[in-house]
Formats: sequence, structure tokens, C-alpha cells
Amino acid sequence: MKLTIALFGITREIVGSPQLELTVPAGQSVQELLAGLHQSFPALGQLRSLAVAVNNEYAQPDTQLHERDEIALIPPVSGG
Repeated sequence: MKLTIALFGITREIVGSPQLELTVPAGQSVQELLAGLHQSFPALGQLRSLAVAVNNEYAQPDTQLHERDEIALIPPVSGG
């Protein structure tokens, strides 16, 4: 299945693009997606936290992904 992932902040800088298109096996989970992204972009694995949103809601690691899902990587946020 094809997935389009929106990237924000440092994730955009690491990947070098505001979005990423991937072809992954059907039924892949958020955890499996992150494992693949960490392998392709090792710097993502060095972030102290990285949230994944699916269809505008924070997703759990076991959330199953579907081709038409809206997926976003949300990096750690700092501020004051």
C-alpha cells in the first residue's frame, strides 16, 4: 500500500522534504512504520520522542495503517 506522511520541524529537515511517500506491506502498524523510517533515516531514531498522528489523532504503536490514512510525524516541541 502507498502511504503519504506529512513531516514537521526537525523531521522535515532530516528527511529533506515536507512529505514522504512510501510503499509498505498492507496492514503495517505505526510501530513497523517507525522501525522502517529509523532504518532509512537513522537520525529520526535519535530524537528523544517522536509522535505519530493518524487521521488527526495521536496513534498507538499497534495502530494499523490504511492506504488513505492521513499520517504525520510530530517531533518533540520546545518553547517557553
